Amino acid sequence: MTKADLTKRPEQVSAMFDQVAAGYDRTNAVLSVGNAALWRVATTRAVDPRPGQRILDLAAGTGTSSASLAASGAHVVAADFSPGMIEVGRRQRAGVPNIEFVVADGMNLPFDDESFDAVTISFGLRNISDPKVALRELLRVTKPGGRIVICEFSTPVKPLRAAYRWYLRSVMPALAKAVSSNDAAYDYLFESIDSWPDQRTLAGWLREAGFVNVGYRDLTAGIVALHRGTKPAAPAVAESAAAEPAVTPTAEKK
Repeated sequence: MTKADLTKRPEQVSAMFDQVAAGYDRTNAVLSVGNAALWRVATTRAVDPRPGQRILDLAAGTGTSSASLAASGAHVVAADFSPGMIEVGRRQRAGVPNIEFVVADGMNLPFDDESFDAVTISFGLRNISDPKVALRELLRVTKPGGRIVICEFSTPVKPLRAAYRWYLRSVMPALAKAVSSNDAAYDYLFESIDSWPDQRTLAGWLREAGFVNVGYRDLTAGIVALHRGTKPAAPAVAESAAAEPAVTPTAEKK
């Protein structure tokens, strides 16, 4: 079985997720002790999808989060770089309206500039080999004034850190072995979570990419954090007098 290391080579990570696609949603529910559904609700509320909007759900996996967003009447593009995940998603969400499944590389999105009212990524940014490039790509495809929402594992409050690391090291591997088709993939999950930066660092990356009004709030005592930002609105149109072509003044008649 394929196991990705923390160099996050795209072909390895994609193959790993292909292997776990069939049981991915069930495994997530077990390993998160049911919290995955709560995190999805919080993310959907933060995105605040509206009928007629176009929303990009990057690292959508099998489209569970996309279906939640699409329930509002928004058109959701569920994008993921794992063809296996996309195939399972298409099959499982066949009757769900307003979802379009696309295989896509987060560092080179196949979408036009300013084509989405909102963009979101849940538990996928840390799997991209250069997250900063992905954030710039997400900025590019967001309309001016549009928003980004990131739901990602983070750094829990100090009283929980030791217990959380014990769960990741000792409990989660045993659960993964029992419910996953590729328990080695969940060794990678622990390693990727353990090496991921804290909330303030990710907020800084968002600002560095060009987003404004950046903020975050902790979910489940910081085990997960919900980050938000906005793409700056288009520059104000210059005053009409300044925008008009210059006119050479005529000589005043005597």
